[in-house]
Amino acid sequence: MRKLRLPLVLFVILLLLPAAALAKVGAPLVSTDWLQKNLENPRLVVLDVRKVEEYKAGHIPNAVNAFYGAWAVKRGELLNELPAIDELFDTIGGAGIDADSLVVVVGKTTTVPDQFDMTRVAWTLKYAGVANVAVLDGGQNKWVKDGKAVSTDAVRAKAKAYRGKINRGLFVNKDYVLKSLGKAVILDVRAPDFYEGKQKLPFVQKAGRIKGAVNLPVGQLFTPEGLYKDQAALAALATTAVGADKSREIIAYCDTGKTCTAWAFILTDMLGYENVKIYDGSAMEWLKDPDAPAEP
Repeated sequence: MRKLRLPLVLFVILLLLPAAALAKVGAPLVSTDWLQKNLENPRLVVLDVRKVEEYKAGHIPNAVNAFYGAWAVKRGELLNELPAIDELFDTIGGAGIDADSLVVVVGKTTTVPDQFDMTRVAWTLKYAGVANVAVLDGGQNKWVKDGKAVSTDAVRAKAKAYRGKINRGLFVNKDYVLKSLGKAVILDVRAPDFYEGKQKLPFVQKAGRIKGAVNLPVGQLFTPEGLYKDQAALAALATTAVGADKSREIIAYCDTGKTCTAWAFILTDMLGYENVKIYDGSAMEWLKDPDAPAEP
């Protein structure tokens, strides 16, 4: 038995290496090279959140498809809201994901709003109890640009009965934000003209920002090539905007609760901030309420 012990230990270590790699591979980001090397990991789920017709036209080998619209729904007038928990769990289980899966979310980066589909889905997975989640830096566009293999074979996921532990603190509502004014850092990630009240999107009732919010635009996350900047550069930007106290509560928002997930993901999983939340209603809800404190 002693002779078998060392090989058995080595086998277990080798089996677990991909899991350790995902947890440490500059999370929440993985490169196309890393993903290509880990495609055969049985615990890995490559989750393609593009439209089904885009998926069918060509996708990463073994990727499963679950369109973005299943992860962020319209509720009343508000866009990009959380689906009902049972529906969310059905979507997760239907994609073959369980609490121990290693999930890499893949979307497209063709337009500016597109690139935030990945982080919104990733943040929602974390909310639903899936801990090991990353996004593919540059998405499907980078995969194709790098000349990686593309498949047109539809992948049928092995459906699972998913029942995760909800991390309710990752999303907060308007009442929570109201009670947090003057205490938490309120982080507006929109472009400066929107933060300063010079511009607004058509579906946001008025221009302006939550009173007391600081600005850290999502555009600062990316290089000219559309990839995330390195950790040192992102840390410097974050410290300037929200400070160096990693334990202080940060509530991030944007127009609809989608783009702000990018900074939330980076702050939490790459930079080590411990108490980051998303205000899901964001400016769309806040600036519609005449009693909600706003400026300028």
